[in-house]
Amino acid sequence: MLDLMLIITTFALKIRKVNLAQYTKEFSYNFKLAYPVILGMLGHTLIGIVDNIMVGNLGSTELAAVSLGNSFIFIGMSIGIGFSTAITPIIAEADAAKDSSKIRSVFHHGLLLCTLIGVALFIMIVLAKPIMHLMHQPEAVVALAAPYIDWVAFSLIPVIIYQGYKQFADGLSKTKYAMYSIFMANVVHIFFNYVLIYGVWFFPKLGIIGAALGTVISRIMMVVFMHYLLKYNQELKVYFTKFNFNQIRKKILKQIINLGFPSAMQMLFEVTLFTAAIWLSGSIGKTSQAANQIALTLATTTFMFAMGLNVADDSREQSKGLNDYKNLIIVARSIFLLAIILEFIFCYSVCRVCINFYRICFWI
Repeated sequence: MLDLMLIITTFALKIRKVNLAQYTKEFSYNFKLAYPVILGMLGHTLIGIVDNIMVGNLGSTELAAVSLGNSFIFIGMSIGIGFSTAITPIIAEADAAKDSSKIRSVFHHGLLLCTLIGVALFIMIVLAKPIMHLMHQPEAVVALAAPYIDWVAFSLIPVIIYQGYKQFADGLSKTKYAMYSIFMANVVHIFFNYVLIYGVWFFPKLGIIGAALGTVISRIMMVVFMHYLLKYNQELKVYFTKFNFNQIRKKILKQIINLGFPSAMQMLFEVTLFTAAIWLSGSIGKTSQAANQIALTLATTTFMFAMGLNVADDSREQSKGLNDYKNLIIVARSIFLLAIILEFIFCYSVCRVCINFYRICFWI
């Protein structure tokens, strides 16, 4: 908390030295660039919300199992997503320099790395399942979570591949394609979740395994949607040619890895704090774990706004490609200021909701 206050205070002292209008005038463009990313990220959250609602109807044990299973998935996903963010600023810088050959090369190298990381994360998550027995989680929850993890861990492969496409598009300021893809995937997810969880029509009733299969199918379709949206765009189809493993260069791989690894570790540490709460609540009981899952979903929803602004910041790294470092500082500070304002609004709103809920309960 002290560190956060120090950062905010330092930032406030800096912006006092310049006209505040320099930052606020950037808000409109920043949000215009960020809102498709935010909606796309909210689409990821919506997948979790749909799972919570549909699986929650089965019982608290099932909801707790999904929560426990997803805690492992979130850790893997944070590494993959964090790593993939390295693609965006490199693409944006190359785009500003009008270097189409570098854009194509970084896109192909990034997509290859994302595929390899997705496969590695899938294997690691599946092998990590026995850890659940050492975490003092309810046995009934662990029994249901184990097969759920097998399927949803597989979905990490298409998710990280999708991130390769997404970060490439974001680097070119084509942020709406990811939004379209994730919402089309949500339609697929809702359909298959419903019919596979409850056994509608000729589909079998699979419970939480049905939720896992719905997630896998929707994430595979998410990649398919994204691929075709980008490939058949007249401006972008040029980057979908001339892929050859002989053109893979160690220098470009190293550039992406050096930038992506710290980002992946940062997201890992952030997500681990949230997942630790899931494991701790599970040691109390399955009902507490299920309740924590609902609260965590609400918190994650507000966090997506800050993440969307972060991607907008990466996309505007083109200022660096033009050697306009002064403008780059203004853009970075304006996004930081906008993120603080939005999160304070969310914090106030959530607090008001909690206070009103407490008053209602106390009155009753």
